[in-house]
Amino acid sequence: MAVFTHPGRHRVAVLVRHGMLVMELGIVHRLFRQARAADGTPLYEVVTCTPEPGEVRTDTDLTLTVAQGPEALAEADTVLVPAAVIEYEPNARVLTPPIERALAMIRPGTRIASICTGAFLLAAAGLLDGRRATTHWRSACEFQTRFPQVEVDADVLYTDDGNVLTSAGVASGIDLCLHMIRRDHGAAVANDVARGTVVSPHREGGQAQFIVRPVPETATSSTAAARAWALEHLHRPLTLRELAARESMSTRTFTRRFREEVGMSAVQWLTQQRVERARQLLEESDLPIDRVAEEAGFGTAASMRQHLQAALGVSPSAYRTTFRSAV
Repeated sequence: MAVFTHPGRHRVAVLVRHGMLVMELGIVHRLFRQARAADGTPLYEVVTCTPEPGEVRTDTDLTLTVAQGPEALAEADTVLVPAAVIEYEPNARVLTPPIERALAMIRPGTRIASICTGAFLLAAAGLLDGRRATTHWRSACEFQTRFPQVEVDADVLYTDDGNVLTSAGVASGIDLCLHMIRRDHGAAVANDVARGTVVSPHREGGQAQFIVRPVPETATSSTAAARAWALEHLHRPLTLRELAARESMSTRTFTRRFREEVGMSAVQWLTQQRVERARQLLEESDLPIDRVAEEAGFGTAASMRQHLQAALGVSPSAYRTTFRSAV
């Protein structure tokens, strides 16, 4: 009996284990199952599987019955690994023989992603060797100690290394899933899913903003007003000095406070916002490429091409060709 019943759709298999976090399973099903084409056709089919079918304990008082076994992994286009409580136990063995056999069924080239400490399983299986990855900030130090061959970035909400992706704490699974939907079908589809879930389609910054730190002397100050103003003036050249002046701060203080609040530098944040504005205009307007570059604040088409290539791996014209017709 086939695990997936709609061969034309992108097939997502969620690999769950004992001690799984229920919320993370719900995130994957809720977001991918909402993604639809313009005619209402579902774009994904999602199934839950486990190395050994049957009852699976969760991190709550619930026990789930999972009928699908690892054969689902052999048919999947994307495999998602949620966290399990075992990863919170020091030196716990996360790669058991049943899980090893299950992972071996994944076809070469399949996209594989983890949520929260699910990254421990990917790392233990060698899937993150030499790659940049993230996990929950509380587990980042242990993760780096156990897997020195992985480049750990504890500040971001998720990482995208081609066909291997990781995300930070539980709710960042939402950011990761929206990112994959956006990558597959464009911003319009991802934004529609975000609206249906009542979440932001793209959260600013990374998990660095959630890490508990000593309260700075300037705790009453914020960079939020400068960020809001910058979003209204992305078409203009914007300088750190100009943004700092909006908050009546020195450039040095503003730079420090911005990174504390957003988890990245102001320059990185501006580039990120301009890429998102360019994507929106490429998808939703017929503006010439040069005009899109101006409206997004890149100045020239060459500059925008460079930034989109770095962020998305495609040129502006290729991005428009792919996603303009998909919405």
